Amino acid sequence: MKKVVIVIIEIVLAAAAVGLTVALVSSIQKPVKFKEEVKAREAVGIQRLKDIRTLQEAFKSSYGRFSPTVDSLKLFYETGSMDIVLQIGSQDDSVAVANTDAIKKANKRLKPDQITAKLREAYENGQKVVFSTVTKIPVRDTLFRSRSGFVVDSLKYIPFSGGKEVEMESTIKKVSGVQVPLFEARMPYKDLCKGLDNQERINLDAECRAKNRFEGLQVGNITTPNNNAGNWE
Repeated sequence: MKKVVIVIIEIVLAAAAVGLTVALVSSIQKPVKFKEEVKAREAVGIQRLKDIRTLQEAFKSSYGRFSPTVDSLKLFYETGSMDIVLQIGSQDDSVAVANTDAIKKANKRLKPDQITAKLREAYENGQKVVFSTVTKIPVRDTLFRSRSGFVVDSLKYIPFSGGKEVEMESTIKKVSGVQVPLFEARMPYKDLCKGLDNQERINLDAECRAKNRFEGLQVGNITTPNNNAGNWE
């Protein structure tokens, strides 16, 4: 009987030891898995914020300011146009360069845009010349054309958040006496990490605050000009 009891006790202890081992391994793996999942989600979020930045910079080149909302960026992408500088001819073509110099010399009293018109006329008549011209091209025919699967409708939403929208602001601030357009777009971790371990996410937010860093992903800054950098860069 004693042997049976001893065996039972040994089995219970062995099971307890296995349980403790599993619990220990799980507790160690939990933050590791959390960080891996956050890194994967951040990659998706970062690409989305980079796309927003690309559109914002194109928007600013057209309007002299940044857009305050993702919706207006979407409209700009779908219906707007942007100036593109086209280079006609090559500086490596000695004949084209010589012809260009001759036309400029013969018309040196004209305004720059009038000289460009003369060069364009020569080009259209089949003469080799070198000049730059600005033309308008639809935004959607210019940006993200090489990105298969790009969906402008997705830009508005924080990935993995269940439909939470990207937080975005824009302003014009006087910096050293100069009016500077600024914008920022944010994805808080509380939305980006939806569905993950909440305590680990709280710890991540605390780490960010300790480093005086936004608790999530952010591109641009409406307080301090930073050349539209992302806080992951």
